[in-house]
Amino acid sequence: MALWKKLWLLFTVIWVVVALLNVVTILAFAEELEREKALTPLFFAVAVPAFLFLLGWLWERWKRKRGQNNLSG
Repeated sequence: MALWKKLWLLFTVIWVVVALLNVVTILAFAEELEREKALTPLFFAVAVPAFLFLLGWLWERWKRKRGQNNLSG
């Protein structure tokens, strides 16, 4: 497994745990009408790690392609 994937996995676990704590806190202490505010951190709990994985994958692919171009000449 590549180093960036290991770091991404570590970041994702920490990010999701913090986001879920935020969601639980909002649900526990918000009024009935304010509970939809918990959807925002829930969305970012999924979107940010997915976006960062996409960036890492694109970066790895770009570097691999660039390395092949340098070898060919």
